[in-house]
Amino acid sequence: MSTTPPALLVAGHGTRDEGGAEAFRAFVRELGRRNPELPVAGGFIELSPPPLGDAVTELVEQQVRRFAAVPLMLVSAGHAKGDIPAALAREKERHPGISYTYGRPLGPHPSLLSVLERRVDEARGDWAREDVTVLLVGRGSTDPDANAEVYKAARLFWEGRGYAGVETAFVSLAAPDVPSGLDRCVNLGARRVVVLPYFLFTGILPDRVRQQAEDWTAAQTGTEVRCADVIGPEEELLELVMERYREALRGDLRMNCDSCVYRVALPGFEDKVGMPQQPHFHPDDDGHHHHHGSGHHHGHAHSH
Repeated sequence: MSTTPPALLVAGHGTRDEGGAEAFRAFVRELGRRNPELPVAGGFIELSPPPLGDAVTELVEQQVRRFAAVPLMLVSAGHAKGDIPAALAREKERHPGISYTYGRPLGPHPSLLSVLERRVDEARGDWAREDVTVLLVGRGSTDPDANAEVYKAARLFWEGRGYAGVETAFVSLAAPDVPSGLDRCVNLGARRVVVLPYFLFTGILPDRVRQQAEDWTAAQTGTEVRCADVIGPEEELLELVMERYREALRGDLRMNCDSCVYRVALPGFEDKVGMPQQPHFHPDDDGHHHHHGSGHHHGHAHSH
């Protein structure tokens, strides 16, 4: 009987930005370096190599039969709820005899809030904290539960840190967008705003956040805006992925299902309750080079 622990499979969203894709791959390599007793592999749902299926094959070729999949994502939107479980179900068919458990997304974990605080401190420079309004900008989703998670992160980030305020915006698929978020900050009296991208690594969407903030700032006077960096491959992030891995092995998932459109009839989303999972299409990542199913149909396949 092998004493090798279950492998760690890291599932990424994917990006057309090669720097962002390489940041993910380097992060996975670092996880492997830090945990030499553990088989570690990582892959993407879409847009960039390697695909998740290749990562599973890599593990199977190392004689891995059990693994825990951790989504390297801040919020549980369609990819975490549907696309990754659907992809893993396909891999189970392709590789008879493997079994896996599925971890939960990363945020808004207190350790990541600490990294965000560092990013704001780096960006605000000589501005006093109590003079700074933070605009936390998430990816944005058609899933109201996922968008609410970004608001939750913003509220938790506000608590006890002494900022003038923390507001929320999204770069795609959900309102308010970045210019509207900045308008809101001004309407609430902000004169100094730090735009804080709620993203793990660099990529097309974080770049878009910065560009939209710069364009907004150039078109008006009276409000100073500085942009913070993404979270990045920090110590806290490496440790959190391992925490999610251990959680998945214990079966201690505590997934947030209370306000999930696939379990609860939310206004305007009643048709989604109980729908089966299928991979889905994300229109705002600057195009897709392969076909996805058109439906946002996801179940909760927590472990198999």
